[in-house]
Amino acid sequence: MPGRRRHPRGPRAALTAAACAALLLGPPPTAQAADDRPGPRPVAGDVTGAVTGDIEVHDPSAIRLEDGTYVVYSTHNGIEARTSTDGVHWKRAGSAFRSQPAWWRAYSAESDPWAPEVLHRGGTYWLYYAVSSFGSNHSAIGLATSPTGLPGTWEDRGVVFSSTTTDDYNAIDPGVVEGGGRLWMSFGSHWTGIRMVELDRRTGTVKPGAPVHHLATRPDAPYAVEAPSLVKRGAYYYLFVSYDRCCAGTDSTYNIRVGRATSPTGPYTDRDGTPMTEGGGELLLASQGRYVGPGGQSVLRDRGGRAGRDVLVHHYYDAEDGGVPKLALRALRWDDAGWPAVGR
Repeated sequence: MPGRRRHPRGPRAALTAAACAALLLGPPPTAQAADDRPGPRPVAGDVTGAVTGDIEVHDPSAIRLEDGTYVVYSTHNGIEARTSTDGVHWKRAGSAFRSQPAWWRAYSAESDPWAPEVLHRGGTYWLYYAVSSFGSNHSAIGLATSPTGLPGTWEDRGVVFSSTTTDDYNAIDPGVVEGGGRLWMSFGSHWTGIRMVELDRRTGTVKPGAPVHHLATRPDAPYAVEAPSLVKRGAYYYLFVSYDRCCAGTDSTYNIRVGRATSPTGPYTDRDGTPMTEGGGELLLASQGRYVGPGGQSVLRDRGGRAGRDVLVHHYYDAEDGGVPKLALRALRWDDAGWPAVGR
């Protein structure tokens, strides 16, 4: 159904608001059986080790704070937060917001925010997030800032961008990237796919009169592409997206795709040169054994961890635990042609 997911609450529900988690390390994604792959291997002091503790999340976004603490923010409950000192053991740490901004009610009857994007720039932490309701593109992306990035310290700055039922896009799932002295925000779910607008570098809000660029879509209804996340590496911008069906437990068919471009506004193409506006997208990660429907991804650029790795952060549905959505952190490696793959 176009518009986005709704996750019933409950600690062990298949679509729980925030989900259990485990860290996956292994070779590039294939359909091979789980017992053919090496299992998780803890690595002390690095986020690419097996995770433990209170690790139920959905639509995760992770950051390493200046004091070395790792934080994962996720969908629901005022943007849920979990922290870790080593990237291995996680504990629940409240929510980003201490109270609900009044404007949330205009877009969500439950005042329930989704799909955060957390980043650090200019000495300030920035948190973008979506407020909407299932199946609707009457949606908005909000912004909050914090001096520390810790839960409970965020000050809401209001609506950054919104969409209405007359628009052919959906203003949810923000993903922000900086490059060439400019700041850009991707967004979108179903409808006509992934879009982008330019942000003001000083305020983090949309530039007045900024055009809406088109980055990716699928050729057939319901145009199931969402959750854009952008990374600049070398000469390229990389667009990570989730294809197909989210939020259906073990019936989920989510998979993660990627394309790249030399400009933040595209055109993004896969390895074969197929434009992502025509359904292209290099497969990065699909269901593997118990790990069903990976998606809702972001990329942690962990420059403080061992060797300064890039880490793919996403959720999946655990087929051996009733379809509970769980967190995964996978090291990203880059091949000689500059394409990402998951593994060590």
